[in-house]
Amino acid sequence: MNTDKITALRRTALFGELPEPELNALAERAIERRLNRNEILFVAGDEAAGLFVIVSGALRAFREGVDGREQVIHVERAGATIAELPVFDDKPYPSTVAAEEDSRLLFLAKRDVKTLCLTNPEIALAALKLMAGRLRKCAELVEALSLREVDQRLARWLLAESRVRGNRTPDGVVLTLVLTNQQIAARIGSVREVVSRALARLQQNGLITVDGRTITLSDEKALEVFADG
Repeated sequence: MNTDKITALRRTALFGELPEPELNALAERAIERRLNRNEILFVAGDEAAGLFVIVSGALRAFREGVDGREQVIHVERAGATIAELPVFDDKPYPSTVAAEEDSRLLFLAKRDVKTLCLTNPEIALAALKLMAGRLRKCAELVEALSLREVDQRLARWLLAESRVRGNRTPDGVVLTLVLTNQQIAARIGSVREVVSRALARLQQNGLITVDGRTITLSDEKALEVFADG
């Protein structure tokens, strides 16, 4: 079991460069946790006890409005860590985190991570780099929500998804949507009905072709120009 934990820890940006003895010691302290799809790991405002390493599956971090609508902040997959910020600022978890799919995690207590940082400064530097990347993503999200129309935000999201899940064909990049329109709306700061209409407008403008849950990006360049406004 420890070998499995060590492999998971080694995949992360935070702990991947740890010497073998420290990695073994950390694996000994890591507590395994399993989540079912859509199960909540913690809620924004909960007292933070530590961070999590994603061994398999995926987690989404989000905030919920007074109307119950979700705004997804970021999604992390196997090999990533989540909830690093409160380890260093000693404040509550800043967002709610739930499983996008059945997931397996390792929990690391705050005190263990802090102790490692004192003896291994490279972890602190890796944490700074990781949090700087998250800050940039948050700035991009704020820009998109405040300065771009829903159609543009949807186009950007489709382009990003196509680079991860798309299949290139003679007719363009074919993408099968694995999320519902409601879930897509949570990622781009909208609601389900508006996403449905935005998909229809992108098709009417010749930027995509919609066939059920299959989207064909027939002209990536044109869609990129449109997304960038």
